[in-house]
Amino acid sequence: MDRIDRILAQWNRERPDLDVAPMGLIGRIGNLAHHLGHEMGKTFAQFDLNRAAFDVLATLRRSGPPYTLSPNDLIATMMVTSGTMTNRIDQLEKAGLVARSPNPDDGRSFLVSLMDKGFALIDSAVTAHVETQARLVSSLSEEEKGALDALLKKYLAGFEIADSGTTLAIEAPDE
Repeated sequence: MDRIDRILAQWNRERPDLDVAPMGLIGRIGNLAHHLGHEMGKTFAQFDLNRAAFDVLATLRRSGPPYTLSPNDLIATMMVTSGTMTNRIDQLEKAGLVARSPNPDDGRSFLVSLMDKGFALIDSAVTAHVETQARLVSSLSEEEKGALDALLKKYLAGFEIADSGTTLAIEAPDE
């Protein structure tokens, strides 16, 4: 019996009229998210990054050559506000990890490009990140990982807004 089981038992005793089983599922998902975020935050910190900076650099890196996106493309991918994105870009630019350049297709906007220093940093960080993630799921068998992934994918799909192609998201706090 874990901590959540004890909480559920208390609610079942105090409010037997309520089905508190969803409370257990959501509580466990929340606790997992907390533990996973904490562990991944430690990995990001090894590279003097937080989750927000890692996300921007990783999005640029996985976009492929020339590793350049518009702020709107970054916003759409990461689902943050324009003000939040501007702050993230400012910080990464000050660190010499990204650079802004005029957008040749739209003189009113700019593009964000991964600099050599940023490329090298994110390549090292993403390698460590993948290793951390592998460690975090290592207690599950391959079959269990596949089953859990399928269930979570199905559950998450319920939060997607099918007609607009967007997803409801809660921005994770910076680590």
